[in-house]
Amino acid sequence: MTTKAEQRRADLREKLVNAAEARIRDAGVTSLRARDLAKDAGCAVGAIYNAFDDMTALVMAVNGRTFQRLGAEVEAAVAASQCAAASERLIRMSEAYLDFASANNRLWSALFDLELPADGAVPDWYRTALDRLFQHIAGPVAELFPDQPRAEQALTVRALFSSVHGIVLLGLENRISGVPPHEIRRMIALVLSRLTVR
Repeated sequence: MTTKAEQRRADLREKLVNAAEARIRDAGVTSLRARDLAKDAGCAVGAIYNAFDDMTALVMAVNGRTFQRLGAEVEAAVAASQCAAASERLIRMSEAYLDFASANNRLWSALFDLELPADGAVPDWYRTALDRLFQHIAGPVAELFPDQPRAEQALTVRALFSSVHGIVLLGLENRISGVPPHEIRRMIALVLSRLTVR
């Protein structure tokens, strides 16, 4: 049974995550300041550190929500394209990834921009969320390359994810090596169709 103190702590954590999510969405992860978050959540600055070990843990909690939403978008793309060829399913998943990153750019960026301490372990839920994303890619990869050993299929999954992620990142940030935003979708389709030729 939850005690009143535990419920108050859970409520405060929820308020802080909501406040941090709003600030990241509006101004990016580097905009987070304990004093601002405390004001937003209606608590003392010290209360933040009773609810979370540090600001990194708070950002990780926001990232957990973001990963869930990203996963739901990709899963919806998978469900909507079950009858499509494997390479087409990969393209549709990638388009869902691009659409999510475009619509939630700062929250999406926070998934990858967060600096973890060198000795800090990545939380299990974070690895689980990423593994679920990789599992969606693994199905089509196994169909396309049935003769590849499992270890090589796993590497192919990560290579495809890295390729799409790089295209999206460089394109959305308008980096010199990226493509104009209106060409990102076409570039993803071009790369995936070439990479998945048997």
